[in-house]
Amino acid sequence: MSEYKVLIVEDSPTMRQLISFALKRLRGIRIVEANDGVDGLKKLSAEKFDLILTDINMPIMDGLKLVSLVRNDATYSTTPIVVITTEGAQEDRERALALGANDYITKPIQPNRILDVAKALLKIT
Repeated sequence: MSEYKVLIVEDSPTMRQLISFALKRLRGIRIVEANDGVDGLKKLSAEKFDLILTDINMPIMDGLKLVSLVRNDATYSTTPIVVITTEGAQEDRERALALGANDYITKPIQPNRILDVAKALLKIT
């Protein structure tokens, strides 16, 4: 049985917990948390991940900058990235997808939506 490694990059501990809790309903998921884009990059350079979920609005380095840096890294050029954005931020969503994000989830987060998106991107049936 394979293990999937998921990186959650989110500056709010509560949001990280919520996303983490939803993903843990999938079997074989190992979750690593990062509290901003810089921390996320550090963790990405240390090990390989199968899926990245990132918030957009974060201090130090925002999620869009993280997406563009990850997409320019050969190791992660095809790794699925899900951007988490505040409701109604249409331009954020479009920029995220243009930069290479595979999907986006709007806040307030629905655990089932996280599960559906993660299963689709990790190709878990």
